[in-house]
Amino acid sequence: MSYTLQPGDKAIDFTLPATNGSAYKLSDFNKYRFIVIFFTCNHCPYVIGSDEVTRSTAEKYLEKGVGFAGINSNSENTYPEDSFPNMVRRMEKYNFPWIYLYDKDQSVARAYGALRTPHFFVFDQNRKLVYTGRGVDSPRDTSRMTVNNLELVLEELTAGKPISIPVTNPIGCNIKWEGMDAHWMPPEACDLV
Repeated sequence: MSYTLQPGDKAIDFTLPATNGSAYKLSDFNKYRFIVIFFTCNHCPYVIGSDEVTRSTAEKYLEKGVGFAGINSNSENTYPEDSFPNMVRRMEKYNFPWIYLYDKDQSVARAYGALRTPHFFVFDQNRKLVYTGRGVDSPRDTSRMTVNNLELVLEELTAGKPISIPVTNPIGCNIKWEGMDAHWMPPEACDLV
């Protein structure tokens, strides 16, 4: 990946199918003052470990005008668990408070420069990036979490304050690009961050 969106960059438009049966583009989130676009998936232990913290943050800031869009860009050929039907099943089971979108051709992940799952991008009312990076500092085991970067950013953003830490390194599994061979990766490959 040669480039990841940086603070000040504009959100890049997309049109992607969602698990709720609709298709969404960026403008469909205009009812929200701010938007969090995050790259996620079904199988990653860092995603699974931090989903409930992300849920709590999304629910807390929804009433402050923050919308959430989760995008799964992982290749189902590399990880069958990340297929669209499994996305639908996951949302039916957990009812997360975000729109869950499928980036089958991985073009949106490439455009944003998504590096890992999860990887968060926070945009202001002008759809300019104000934060990119991790959600929390211990996503695989949130009992060890000492900072929720996403919540700190959203608290500053919704209060009209400058963002004190606009960039952090995302912590999680690499995006599973099409053409990767999952069979050569050891089970602990997801630990390599």
